[in-house]
Amino acid sequence: MTSPVRLALLGCGTVGSDVVRLLHEQSADLAARIGAPLEIAGIAVRRVGRDRGDLPVDPALFTTDPLGLVKRDDVDVVVEVVGGIEPARTWLVEALRAGKSVVTANKALLAEDGATLHDAAAEGGADLYYEASVAGAIPLLRPLRESLHGDRINRVTGIVNGTTNFILSAMDATGAGFAEALEEATELGYAEADPTADVEGFDAAAKAAILASLAFHTRVTAADVHREGITEVTAADVASAKAMGCTIKLLCIAARGADAAGRETVSVRVHPAMIPLTHPLAGVGDAFNAVFVEAEAAGQLMFYGRGAGGAPTASAVLGDVVAVARNRLAGVHAASESAYADLPVRPMGEALTRYHISLDVADRPGVLEAVAGVFARHEVSIATVRQGPAGGADAELVIVTHVAPDAALAATVRELRGLDIVRSVTSVLRVEGGA
Repeated sequence: MTSPVRLALLGCGTVGSDVVRLLHEQSADLAARIGAPLEIAGIAVRRVGRDRGDLPVDPALFTTDPLGLVKRDDVDVVVEVVGGIEPARTWLVEALRAGKSVVTANKALLAEDGATLHDAAAEGGADLYYEASVAGAIPLLRPLRESLHGDRINRVTGIVNGTTNFILSAMDATGAGFAEALEEATELGYAEADPTADVEGFDAAAKAAILASLAFHTRVTAADVHREGITEVTAADVASAKAMGCTIKLLCIAARGADAAGRETVSVRVHPAMIPLTHPLAGVGDAFNAVFVEAEAAGQLMFYGRGAGGAPTASAVLGDVVAVARNRLAGVHAASESAYADLPVRPMGEALTRYHISLDVADRPGVLEAVAGVFARHEVSIATVRQGPAGGADAELVIVTHVAPDAALAATVRELRGLDIVRSVTSVLRVEGGA
């Protein structure tokens, strides 16, 4: 075998520790696959003296100087599992410009400023791999950028956050409210002490930006993604979805489309939505992830598995390490970023979607006609109406629309809120997947 490929590991938390363990346990197999052994040149951490249990690594490898580690001449590949924007961006740009390949799980950085990393990789002639940034161990990004590179992807719909999927699955199974389901997720370790990034959709939005960039050969950032979380989803919403033969999921949706002038665009959004139980994503429960891809030639494809956790994410990291190490030994690097299409991102108001709207209204003649008039004024067609008692002198109306621009649907809801006959708009959810 040739000389070892030496790695600088930035971060040794849950994922970093599992990377070290897998490197140790699978060292012989990895060396055989690559054609050279992998060696850890150093591990950058915040505190060198921290107890790391039985981690199979020489304590002398730990350092609190990540930039110094990245700059060392004996480092071939930089593996970053720290997260955040800075100083991670500085470290990775330094490595890439110096011709050192980078493997990262940093979805936030890729979604906010992936362009800088890709430009640095092109400048240094280095590889930038980031399979672990979306959906953990699920092989997803490489199929999008390599296996499907000869096809045209039209739509990507995914469940890409395990915490929110666990919460919504628990609400569906038990009838619990959001707060109770979140408490259970926290107790079981599925939710962080501060779950904001998950339940408000920030995590999913970052992943949606990465998926859209790869699928549509267009630079999409997290700022381009319309984002809504699941904190407003109620037990009543879940019950209403069940009555329609649906379930509620937090979806990331990236789709090709066209603007009013017929120019091709993309829309990228993250929000809770009802989907029919017949949809492939409806059965994805617990903390699992799944992504449904629709391509012109390949048709419908689905990728499913564990989307988070130390070992699954470390598996994806090591898959990338093997790829970049083999490239390095062969004296080549992977194709650079494909952003040639440069499609404009359509604003959410122009996205075509459907609404499920629940209203408490006065129970008297003419109410349904007045409500229908609001939809007609905004050119929103009604698909179904269901009426039931709400208690006292009120009635409940549940309306599902046909497809319309989101701006027209939102304007309809705003006008409904202002009607005297509408006591309250109790729920508004989008409907996807032909329900």
